[in-house]
Amino acid sequence: MLPLLMWKPPGSEISSNMDAFREAVNQKFSKNFESYEQLRLWSVNHYAEFWEMFWTFSGIIHSQTYDEVIDTTKRIDEIPEWFHGARMNYAENLLQGKDEDIALYTAGENQEVRTVTFQQLREKVAVLASALGKLGIKMGDRVVGYIPNCALAVEAMLAASSIGAIWSSTSPDFGVSGVLDRFSQIQPKVMFSVNAVRYNGKIHDHMAKLDGVVQGLPELEKVVIIPFVGTEEKIEISQIKNSIFLSDLLKLADDRPELEFKQLPFNHPLFIMYSSGTTGPPKCMVHSAGGTLLQHLKEHKLHGNMGKTDIIMYYTTTGWMMWNWLVSALAVGAALVLYDGSPFIPSPYVIWDLVDEIGITILGTGARWLQALEDKHVYPKDSNRLTSLHTILSTGSPLKPASFDYVYKHIKSDLLLGSITGGTDIISLFAGHNTGLPVYRGEIQARSLGMAVESWNEEGVSVYDSSGELICTKPFPCMPTHFWNDPNGSKYRKAYFTKFKGVWAHGDFCKITSRTGGIVMLGRSDGTLNPNGVRFGSAEIYNIVEKFPEVEDSLCVGQQTDDGERVVLFIKMANGCKFNEEIVERARKQIRIKLSARHIPAVILETREIPYTASGKKVEVAVKRILAGEIITNRGALANPDSLDLYQDLPQLKTS
Repeated sequence: MLPLLMWKPPGSEISSNMDAFREAVNQKFSKNFESYEQLRLWSVNHYAEFWEMFWTFSGIIHSQTYDEVIDTTKRIDEIPEWFHGARMNYAENLLQGKDEDIALYTAGENQEVRTVTFQQLREKVAVLASALGKLGIKMGDRVVGYIPNCALAVEAMLAASSIGAIWSSTSPDFGVSGVLDRFSQIQPKVMFSVNAVRYNGKIHDHMAKLDGVVQGLPELEKVVIIPFVGTEEKIEISQIKNSIFLSDLLKLADDRPELEFKQLPFNHPLFIMYSSGTTGPPKCMVHSAGGTLLQHLKEHKLHGNMGKTDIIMYYTTTGWMMWNWLVSALAVGAALVLYDGSPFIPSPYVIWDLVDEIGITILGTGARWLQALEDKHVYPKDSNRLTSLHTILSTGSPLKPASFDYVYKHIKSDLLLGSITGGTDIISLFAGHNTGLPVYRGEIQARSLGMAVESWNEEGVSVYDSSGELICTKPFPCMPTHFWNDPNGSKYRKAYFTKFKGVWAHGDFCKITSRTGGIVMLGRSDGTLNPNGVRFGSAEIYNIVEKFPEVEDSLCVGQQTDDGERVVLFIKMANGCKFNEEIVERARKQIRIKLSARHIPAVILETREIPYTASGKKVEVAVKRILAGEIITNRGALANPDSLDLYQDLPQLKTS
C-alpha cells in the first residue's frame, strides 16, 4: 500500500532543468531514460561520466579545464581527487548576475527590508578583498565570521574566497567556549563580528563574548566590527584587541579596486565546517571550492529547478551548513533573503509576511519551526496570500508525517514540501527534493543524483522497507578533502569508514521504501536503540508520542544495564498539562499498537527541557552518555547547554 500522496508535479508539458539534463544525457550516451530513477541509477553506476556531464551542463566558470574527472580505480575511503588540473574561483561563479538584478534582501526583527544588487555586491566584495590584501591576507589564510546572517557575512566570505583565503563562520548565539572549540583549531588571522544583535524583541550586547573569543585566539591579527545595532559614535571597541570598525578597514583598500578572482585548483579549500561537538571536540571538515559549487549547483538547478527568477530564503544562522548551501544559490542568479532574529517577532507570521512582501519562491527551515507553528495554531493559509511560494524545504531533524499534513492543510496545498537530508560532513544532501517527483506523506522524495546511497543492515546487506544505516558506496565531489589538523587522515577514516569497510557510513538510521523510492529518516545511528535485539530509530517513537496534544517534546535514548540495553523516554509536557500515569500508559499502548511490544520504553519520565544543538537537532548521544555516568564538558554547540544537567544522577535510572 502506497503512503498518502500529498502533491504531484505539474503536467509533462512543463519542462524543467532536470528534463533538459536527462535529454542531454540521452543524446550524448545514446540512452532512452524516461524516469528519474533510470537517470539516478546511471548517475551512480557511471559517476565519472555523470559528474563530467554535469560540469558541462552547469556552465561552471573556469580558466583551465581538467585533465581527469576522477581515478575510478580508487575506493571512496581513499578520498580520490576530483577534476585534477581544473582551475576556477568560487566567488567568480557566484558574482556573475546582471548588474541591476537583486542579489540580496536583508531583513530582521522590526527592520525594513533592504536590497543589494549584483553590481553593488561585486563592488563591496572588491573593496573588502583589496582591504584584506592590504592586511596581508593571502591564499590559504583563515578568515572567520562570528556574525549574524547579514549582508556583511556574504560579502566577507566572497571577498575571502576571491583571493583564495579559507572562510569559516559561526553565529553570535554560540558562547565563548563553543567558538573557541572551533576557531582555536584553525588559527584565523582576521575575524568579522558585530557589536550587538537583536533577538526576541531585545538587544543583546555582543562585545563581552567577542572579547572572550579574541583573548583565546592569539594568532588573530585583526577584528573587524560592524555596528549592527546603533552607530559607530556610540560604540566603544577599544577593549577588543586589534579591533577596527568596518569603515576603517575599507579605507585601507585601493581606490576603486578591480574585482579579481584568483584561479585555484578545483580542490582548493573553501570552507571549514564543524561537527556538533556534543560528544568531543568538534571535527574541522575542509570542503573544496569546486566540490561545494558543483554539488550545490546540482541541487539548486536540477533537484530544485531553481532559476534567475527565484527568491530563496532559508531560516538559518551562519553556524549551520544551510547558510553555505543558501549562499551558493547566487551562482544560478537567484536572489537570497538573509533574515536575522526570531521567526516569532513581532508575530508568528513574520516570515509569511516576508514571503508576501518580497515574493519569496523557496522557503527553507528546520523541522522544529514547522512543529512550533503547528503547536501555536499558526495557519498562514488563512492569513497570507503566499502566491509566489512554490517550495518549502525542511531539514535539521526528521520531518514528521503530521507536519506534512500541517503544511498542506494550513500553509499551502499546491507547493512542493521537500524534506531533505545530508549534513555538515558533506555540506549538502544525500537525498531530498525533486520538482519532477510526487511528495508522499512522511517521506523524503528520492536519493540525489550521483550519490550512491543505500540502507545497510548490520551484516552489510542493502535492505528496503526496513531500518538500516545510511551509507554511500562511491565517491562524490563534496566529500571533505581532509580534516584540519589530521595529517595522517586517522580522524577522517574513523568518522566515516570504520562501520563498514570501504564505504561511507554517515551515522544516520533510515528506511528506503521499495514502492516509492522515498526515504524515511529514523534518527542518528550512533543513538540507535537496540533493546532485546530490535534496532530502531528514535524518530519512530517521536512520531507517536509527540502527536499527543499534552506533549510538547520528547527525547528517547538507550541506557545500558546489566541485562542489556533498555529504552528511556523523556517527555516534556505542554503548558498547563500534567505528567501522570495516564500519559505513560497511553504512550505505551500506542507504541505497542503502531510499532510492537518490544519498542515500548522500559522507563518513561518527565523532563523540563530537551537539549538541542544550535541547528535544531535533538542531542540524544550526549544524554545517553550522561546516563552511562559520563560528564559532558563540550557544550558549546548546544542552544540550551544547561538542559543537560537535568539528566544527571536521576534516581529512577540507577542501574546498580
